[in-house]
Amino acid sequence: MKTITADALNLGDYDEIIDVRAPVEFDSDHLPGALNLPVLDDQERVTVGTIYKQESVFEARKIGASFVSANISRYLAGELRDRPGGYKPLLYCWRGAQRSRSMATVFDEVGWPVTLLEGGYKAFRGRVLSELGEIPKRFTYRVLAGLTGTGKTEILKELAARGDQVLDLEGLANHQGSLLGEPEGGQNMSQKHFETRLWHALTGFDVAKPVWTEAESAKIGQVFCPKALLEMLRASVRVEVEVPMDDRVAYLQANYRGWESRKEVLMNRLKWLNRRHGQAEIDAWRELVEAGRWQEFVHRLLETHYDPAYRSALEKNAQGPGRSMQASELLDGGCARAAESLLAMDFGLLTPILEER
Repeated sequence: MKTITADALNLGDYDEIIDVRAPVEFDSDHLPGALNLPVLDDQERVTVGTIYKQESVFEARKIGASFVSANISRYLAGELRDRPGGYKPLLYCWRGAQRSRSMATVFDEVGWPVTLLEGGYKAFRGRVLSELGEIPKRFTYRVLAGLTGTGKTEILKELAARGDQVLDLEGLANHQGSLLGEPEGGQNMSQKHFETRLWHALTGFDVAKPVWTEAESAKIGQVFCPKALLEMLRASVRVEVEVPMDDRVAYLQANYRGWESRKEVLMNRLKWLNRRHGQAEIDAWRELVEAGRWQEFVHRLLETHYDPAYRSALEKNAQGPGRSMQASELLDGGCARAAESLLAMDFGLLTPILEER
C-alpha cells in the first residue's frame, strides 16, 4: 500500500479515484472523476457517530466495522468485480484515516496496487484553495462581453469545437447566468465543487495558448468567482459582441422556450425585480406573458432590465482594453461565423492592463 501527498498528486496516474466518504460528503465536493463507494452510508455514519457519543467508543467501532465490512464485500462482488489484477486505484476519505485505510487494506490483500491520499479530501481541498490564488495569473485571457442575448455562450462552444481553450464559467457553475437561467437538472452547485471544477479546468490548459471565456460578475448563480481569476478577467482584453435587438429577441426566445409552459414559475421569479422596477412594470410583464406575446415580453425585458443592468455593471467594474465585433442571425450560423471572426482578429496591439502595472 502506497501513500501520496495532495501536493504531489497527479490525477492521471490512477485507473480510478474512489471516494469512500458518505454520499452527503461526496455531493458537497469530491476529486474530479471520483467514484463514490462509501464504506459508511449517510445513515450508517449517523448511527456510528451516535453510538460513539452516547454509548462507547468500542461499540461504535464494532458496529462501524460490521458496516464497513459488508459494504466493501458488496463492492467487490458488484461495482469492482471486473477490475483486473493490475488495477491501480487512489482511495481517500475526509482526512485519509480509518475509512479509506480500511478499504485500502482489503484492496492490498486482493493484490491491487492501491494508493492512499495522505490527509484525504481535506488536504486536497487545501491544495485547490492555494492554487486558485495563483493558477489564474498564468494565462492570457480573451473575454467575450455583450448584452444579454448576443450568443456569447454559443460562440464559446463554437470555439471549443475548433479546439481552442475555453473556460466555461457558467457551465462549471451549472448555471445559465441570468434571471431566466436555471441550474441544469435543478441542482445548485456548491462553492467547494465549483472551485474544484474550476481548478481542474485551469490545470488542464496550456499556458502558451489564450483562454477564451465570458465576462462574468463576481457571483455566478449561487457561487462566487475566485478573486484572482476575477481580477485577471476584468483586466484582460475583451471583445464586445454586438447583435441587433430583433436577433437577440429571437435567440432568447429559442433558448428559453421552456418558460412558455411554466408561466406562473416565470412570473414568481420576475417578482424578485419588484423593488428595482416597481409593480407597474411587473404587471406589464405579466400581461404580456399571460397573453402569450413572448416576442414583446422578451423585447421589453431586455430594454427595461437586462440592458440597463449590463451597462451599469460595465461602468462599475474596471475593464481591460477591447474592441467590438458585429454578429447577427445567431440562429442561422451566426455564432459559428462569429467564432471564425474572433480567431481571425489580431490582438497583438491590445495589452492586458495587468501587464502595464
